[in-house]
Amino acid sequence: MLPTKVLAVIVAVLYPVQALLNIFMKNKKKLPPGPKGFPIIGNLHMVLGKNLHQALHHIAKKHGPIMSMQFGLVPVIVASSPHAAELFLKKHDIAFANRPYNAAAQYIAYDHRDIVFGKYGPHWRNMRKLCKMKLLSNIKINSFRSMRKQELGIFVNFLKQAASNHVEVDLSAKFTSLSANMSCLMIFGKKYMEEEFDERGFRDIIQETLFIVASPNIGEFFPFLSVLDLQGFIARLKDLANIFDEFFEKVIDEHVQSKEQNQTKDMVDTMMTIMQSGEAEFMFDRRDVKAVLLDLLIGSTDTVSTAIEWIFSELLRHPKVMKKLQNELEQAVGINRMVEESDLERLEYLDMVIKEGLRLHPPSPLLTPHESIEDCIVDGFDVPKGSRLFVNVWAIGRDPEAWPDPEKFMPERFIDSNIDLRGHDFQLLPFGSGRRSCPGLQLGLTIVCLVLAQLVHCFDWELPNGMMPNHIDMTEKFGLVTPRAQHLMAIPTYRLNV
Repeated sequence: MLPTKVLAVIVAVLYPVQALLNIFMKNKKKLPPGPKGFPIIGNLHMVLGKNLHQALHHIAKKHGPIMSMQFGLVPVIVASSPHAAELFLKKHDIAFANRPYNAAAQYIAYDHRDIVFGKYGPHWRNMRKLCKMKLLSNIKINSFRSMRKQELGIFVNFLKQAASNHVEVDLSAKFTSLSANMSCLMIFGKKYMEEEFDERGFRDIIQETLFIVASPNIGEFFPFLSVLDLQGFIARLKDLANIFDEFFEKVIDEHVQSKEQNQTKDMVDTMMTIMQSGEAEFMFDRRDVKAVLLDLLIGSTDTVSTAIEWIFSELLRHPKVMKKLQNELEQAVGINRMVEESDLERLEYLDMVIKEGLRLHPPSPLLTPHESIEDCIVDGFDVPKGSRLFVNVWAIGRDPEAWPDPEKFMPERFIDSNIDLRGHDFQLLPFGSGRRSCPGLQLGLTIVCLVLAQLVHCFDWELPNGMMPNHIDMTEKFGLVTPRAQHLMAIPTYRLNV
């Protein structure tokens, strides 16, 4: 996070500059309402040391669902209601299709060559189209079905062993491990041990990356200070970039050298075939492959495990909901077998549980920031070119005008509701909407649904040390993806006849 002393120095040094700028800005445009800020630093002091989505939600309660702020030299717009999100992500989608400069994307994602942080333009559009058609299509997702079943079977067997010994399980760690194993098999064709990636392991490296991406970076808000790296972010990013690059180079070299012809091609196989054949019909080289691998690895590992972690936390906190879901599973599947992916479309209450869980706990509570590519007028307000847009989906999920009793976990609110998760309904946007929505939505949802169904169907659960459900700590940990601050612990009891 930004050191307060550094901000004080910046104010003292640059205050005269601000005064001169104000002389030339007498005819101010009509910006959205927002809190007053200090000279030069603007409103940065209001969000330091806090979970940004919670801080912005608190401020927006006073200033409204479309709010303007100033983070250093960067104008910021915050959307905190379904209507505001629809204006920016649908009506003005093209104007806000760009991503702002991000130091992490420069160093780790090969100078913004990835899908998540890539600059909007022909190359990005071609890359996204390629990923959706070749890597994340329904046909490709279904080709990995047997692999997902196998990994989930290993996971369930581990829990059965824990159940036979009546010991508590670190579910947060197991969700991460399961998600990482599935991701590696789909993306790379095999599982990698933690130490093969880095001595710190997948979770720590990915979470450090997400922490830096989400943290206010003084070099981005005061570009002329970026060379000083006052927070040490650039040094850390260079280290992380080397870790990712060495790993991806190793993976690609293994695929190039391998003469084995697997029946099911993993995603690296697919991308290398496209690159070598020239099928892409646009500049697509090894750097693009590695940038996409980064998106796939982070997007399918931490985001999925975090979603499972939060939703299952709510199920443990609400035993009646857990029991109702078990009853649905018993009727649809029976107690003589595990859940199959083909069962998922018939599990209506499971669908409600997942929607409600993602409403309260979107894995990325602030969608990855957008940037306006032109001056525009939104809802009567002027938004300057280069403004950074935060869509606070965490706040939208708690909007009392969109959701009665928004703080309560009530899956039944979706009975006879057509609201879905795919970005068409702006009161529920865990995967975003418009051009920048998550292309891996279907794959992520499939894994989340399958894992949760198996956890509830195969086991009864109790909390350790006599803990009551309402005592589960639901504190969030800061990051672009926001997991639980404390690991989720529980004791399983196996309940099937197989």
